[in-house]
Amino acid sequence: MNRIAAVILLGVLALSSACTAQDEEPMYKLPTGVRTRWASMENQDGNKGEGGREKFGRKGMACCGFLPGWSRVLAHAENSSGTVRRIWITISDRNPEQLRGLVIRMYWDGAEKPAVEAPLGDFFCQPLGQPVAFENAWFDSPEGRSFNCRIPMPFKKGFKITVANESNKPAGDFYYDVDYTIGDKHGGDTGYFHAHFNHENPTTLRRDFEILPKVTGKGRFLGSCIGVNVNRKDNAWAWWGEGEFKAYIDGDTDNPTLCGTGTEDYASSGYGMGVYSHLWHGCTISDLGKSQYAFYRMHGPDPIYFDKDIRVTIQQIGYYYKERMIGHLATHPDVTLLATGDGKTKLTPEIVKAGQENGTFERSDDWCATAYFYLNSPVDDIPAVEPYEKRIVGLISDSK
Repeated sequence: MNRIAAVILLGVLALSSACTAQDEEPMYKLPTGVRTRWASMENQDGNKGEGGREKFGRKGMACCGFLPGWSRVLAHAENSSGTVRRIWITISDRNPEQLRGLVIRMYWDGAEKPAVEAPLGDFFCQPLGQPVAFENAWFDSPEGRSFNCRIPMPFKKGFKITVANESNKPAGDFYYDVDYTIGDKHGGDTGYFHAHFNHENPTTLRRDFEILPKVTGKGRFLGSCIGVNVNRKDNAWAWWGEGEFKAYIDGDTDNPTLCGTGTEDYASSGYGMGVYSHLWHGCTISDLGKSQYAFYRMHGPDPIYFDKDIRVTIQQIGYYYKERMIGHLATHPDVTLLATGDGKTKLTPEIVKAGQENGTFERSDDWCATAYFYLNSPVDDIPAVEPYEKRIVGLISDSK
């Protein structure tokens, strides 16, 4: 096989893998009793034969406004099983206040507690309040102006998807489509889709950041989208991404069953992280000047299953160069940095000078993550998303 043929084959296999992850049956199979519905401002209830009726059917209600405090049901179904298959949204004001202020929530089978609760931007793999163009197997934004999700989201009795404006500013024009089917039959081994947003600013030295707090039940971890605002003041220009990914599953306590080798390694890169987007992993923001990074890792071909519980974390560990760190510590005597290990060694100019050429150290930065997973229950035991005032800190100039 020549090189060109090999590249084509790899591309076909990758696309096949992506389709297999989303489609339970071949595309050519025609199911019985399954009906397609779209919910949008032109047909908010997804009713048969009732789309596009406003203004004599001439695009009378393509979008809506979103004032502070407003909440809207985007799509819903009752007394039916089915599958949410695609969500598309675009808004005219794509600023940090809206991407963190608008919160998307999803409810399955009449549950009062949402299974999905995350800021709009973060849910759609656009953390740090900065929309950029990217594409992966389940999310994309073709030109950085829209938000798409294609993770299948099954329900057995009904569903509801809402968006609320929890910021103090209007969201401008809001357009959306929720594409779903009703009548799908789901067995007892079907998982419900969940998504959780977590944010710590700053993180705590030597306490791993939780991508996903402990969740009880049987399920599958689908992956996460992570954003980091690097704390240059305390950590100088040292590299921030030496921390290891960890997944504690089915009773793990002190040590995890699954453990990676480094932050950029978990995102399937190495020796730093530039901008790239691939089917299952990518880095959408790599801004050395602003010290901001955003990356994702989706577990499609390499699933992470759990039978009883799961907890997912990532360490905040940096890497310093000796001479630069000596100068930084000499000019910042109030900064507390610890060498990796037992946590008892405080870095000082003298200790760094006497040590090896370079080294790893514990650090604290501003981290956020949205975790995606399936669970055998329509509800989970995760706390509610933090208030807007805390979510926005560090993303706009008057919040710093």
